[in-house]
This record gives sequence, structure tokens and C-alpha cells, in this order.
Amino acid sequence: MRIIAFANQKGGVGKTTTVQNVGAALARAGRRTLLVDLDAQGSLTASCGYDPDDLKMNLYDVLDGKASLSDVKIEVEGVAGLDLIPAGMDLSQADLAFAGRIGRENLLKKALGQVTGYDFVFFDCPPNLGLVTVNALVAADEIIIPVQAEYHALRGLELLQKSVAMVSDLNPALAVTGLVVTFFDRRKSLNREVYNEIRRNFPGILFETRIRDNVALAEAPSFGKDILAYRPTCAGADDYEALAREIARRS
Repeated sequence: MRIIAFANQKGGVGKTTTVQNVGAALARAGRRTLLVDLDAQGSLTASCGYDPDDLKMNLYDVLDGKASLSDVKIEVEGVAGLDLIPAGMDLSQADLAFAGRIGRENLLKKALGQVTGYDFVFFDCPPNLGLVTVNALVAADEIIIPVQAEYHALRGLELLQKSVAMVSDLNPALAVTGLVVTFFDRRKSLNREVYNEIRRNFPGILFETRIRDNVALAEAPSFGKDILAYRPTCAGADDYEALAREIARRS
């Protein structure tokens, strides 16, 4: 079972979109996949077709010890082999609620000890280094970094590298599996320039697949669907299927 945190301390880089669509592509290819929404906004939960406000329990209840992952798990409708651990606004209280708890950095790792039968577990991390993100980086074996092809995105990469270094004592085995460029438009010289700079600065870990800027990727979450269900013949579907294959090869 590969446990992968998708993280970037800059928001709006396509992290949630990447988690949902790579997970859906892998599940459709026969790889059982668990998506874990760690963001209090519940964007991944909503993108999968579930209103966080309508759910009785979510990941917060697991971290608080009131429920197990199996108690809150949802089988994503229409995608066999794809499950979801939803999030809710109460996750925003985690830093204060668990501040005095012994072993607070290991709450998610402990909960995952109950999980079996998956090929992949994906964490959709919030864009900050709060306690929830630290829990993800401690529980994960790998980290994948979605990055937008714009100059300010490079600053986010530097911050994330520092964050990974900060948790190295808690999880020395955590490895950066790769960077994936999102919102890429080859017609834009800025996108090409930033992509080439990322390739120069991070040799060997940049995924070959680039996620092209595609309006269908922005539309699909409003219908509670992944891109393969919403528009399977678009560029976004092609790109995420290709990225899923590339991630599966990097074992």
C-alpha cells in the first residue's frame, strides 16, 4: 500500500483536482484507492459529490478518536474501488483541539493502522503547515507536489521543501516522488519558461505528464464527478490517465 501526500503550501495549484482524478483513474484501472480529504473546506468531498455539511461524521471524528476510518468511509458513487474519507469545517479546529494531546503528530498514522486492502492512499493536504498537514507528512511514505507553471509557484516549492525537512525527524523515510505541472498552456511563454526552470531546478523528479489547462477540469467538480466520468474524451482526462500510469510506475 502506497501512502502519498499531495501537498503544496500555495493554494489554487490543482491539488484537489489531481487527487480526485488520479485516484479515479487508478481505481478504474483496478487499483483500489482511498482518498482522504484533509482540508476543512471539504473541496475534495464536494468534488466527489458529497456535501460536507450533510455528513454526520468526517476525518475530525477519526483524529479525535470518536470513530474509525471505516466508520466514516464513503464508497464514491459510480467508481468501483474508489473510497473517500470526507472532511468538514470542524477540521479547522484541529490545531487548538489537539494541541495538548500526546502524540498529536501521529493521529492520522495511528488511524491508518486499521486500513488494509488498498493499493493507494492519497492525502489532499490543506495549503498550510498546520497540525493536519504535519499528520499527513508523518503518515505518508511519499509526497507529490502539484505546481502551477507561474513564477510565484516556485516560492511555494521552496516553502514545502522546508516543511518536509521540518518533519524529517518524525518521518525520515518521507520521499518526494515527483512534481507535476498543472494549468499548463504551451501557447503561453510564461508557462514554458517556468516549466523549463522547474525542470532545471528539480531534475529527475519532474513528472513527464503536464496537466493542460482545460475548462472541463474546472466544470467537473460542480457536478460531483471526476473528469473521466464528466468528459472522458477531453485533454484533462487524457492527462490524468497518463499521470496515473506514471505514478503507478514510480513505485
